[in-house]
Amino acid sequence: MAETLQKVTDELRQGETFAPFAEDPNLYTKKFYIESYGCQMNFSDSEIVAAILNEEGFGATRNYEDADLVLLNTCSIREKAEQTVRNRLQAFRKVKEQKPGMLVGVLGCMAERLKAKFLEEEKLVDIVVGPDAYRSLPGLIEEAEGGQKSVNVLLSREETYANISPVRLDSNGVTAFVSIMRGCNNMCTFCVVPFTRGRERSREAVSIINECKDLFDRGFKEVTLLGQNVDSYYFNEGEGLENAVTFAKLLEMVALISPLLRVRFSTSHPKDITDDVLHTMAKYPNICKYIHLPVQAGNTRILQLMNRTYTREWYLNRVQRIREIMPDCGLSTDIITGFCSETDEEHADTLSLMEASRFDMAYMFSYSERPGTLAARRYKDDVPEDVKQRRLEEIIKLQNGHSRESYKNDIGKIFEVLIEGNSKRSDKDWCGRNSQNKMVVFPKGNANLNKGDYAMVKINEATSATLIGEMINN
Repeated sequence: MAETLQKVTDELRQGETFAPFAEDPNLYTKKFYIESYGCQMNFSDSEIVAAILNEEGFGATRNYEDADLVLLNTCSIREKAEQTVRNRLQAFRKVKEQKPGMLVGVLGCMAERLKAKFLEEEKLVDIVVGPDAYRSLPGLIEEAEGGQKSVNVLLSREETYANISPVRLDSNGVTAFVSIMRGCNNMCTFCVVPFTRGRERSREAVSIINECKDLFDRGFKEVTLLGQNVDSYYFNEGEGLENAVTFAKLLEMVALISPLLRVRFSTSHPKDITDDVLHTMAKYPNICKYIHLPVQAGNTRILQLMNRTYTREWYLNRVQRIREIMPDCGLSTDIITGFCSETDEEHADTLSLMEASRFDMAYMFSYSERPGTLAARRYKDDVPEDVKQRRLEEIIKLQNGHSRESYKNDIGKIFEVLIEGNSKRSDKDWCGRNSQNKMVVFPKGNANLNKGDYAMVKINEATSATLIGEMINN
């Protein structure tokens, strides 16, 4: 699926509210409030929606009680993700009863999956909009203001929102997402994304470069290139192969904007990540040495049932190649346990693959059947819930040990850290990530540093999720 989940389900970034920093609130005659759930692509889409609404005279508010328009950008990857959205809608019900003119809209994958049915199931919802139809929001809002329920969930083969400049929502002013493609052609049997986000299409390369340049000129120091499967990015600028831009080439183009601009990407598919990409990463110091490479399962038969189109051996070969070309590369993954017909022996294969790969971090889930997916139509969800839970606990326990070991091994090392802001625990400490995507916390001391600056940090301590260190002379 749309691979990088960033804790989309069991650890959903629940209730995360976005509000752009408006230069002048008086510019806007109406207020909107938006919450996003799920993957990084949803958060990026919310920034596109904010830009569209700004053009229509809507300014953001952090308080939904003040809003004329309340939007939820939804995720459909698991049942729990959808239930979270339904529960959140109930919180808006009382406000809407007291404020009849307030409109409530549902965006994103859940809207695309349920379509008009959503209006029947959730009576307080006025607008349902799929991921490819955000340009139609102004018209849908106008219809809803006239008392008509509005729906647009049409999928597109062309829409990339390339000419829309996203409004950076609750931005730290240092890091930003940049969407490079939309949709997915990989029909993984467990995944709803091909049905909710449509077919794969790549955004024009020049528009990506221009957006990244603009961000850097405005003071941002890191961009994350987003796509359901970034390694399959391909855009031909003109006639002939000499004009083709592959993902490796795009990475290089972004890296060349400035050595002070860090470049990350998400997410890779094991079948598509090439040596060209790995060599490009190794060549440019400002391309972060971190790859999220979802495996999903460690047994070839289960991978075939999932339609992942690679084997256990192929995946392990890719991990080995990453280690050969970039020995210091950070590596994370997604794992689904308890997929249809999985046996204890096949579960053991996943554990052994984890032992061989030694991921720094993983997003781990038990299988959740999603209506409309190929797996729901083809296979029986026959692994008992208690077995799924036991296997998940074993996977989490093993990964926690690997994460502790990975972070402990960094003690004594020196990393370049991009300062993202104050530590959550103390404003006397900075926090930021190193190239391997590990969070680093260190005292501010007397150094004259600010958000967006780089610092060389020696690691003195480590937990299973944070490196703790001290600045050294640059």
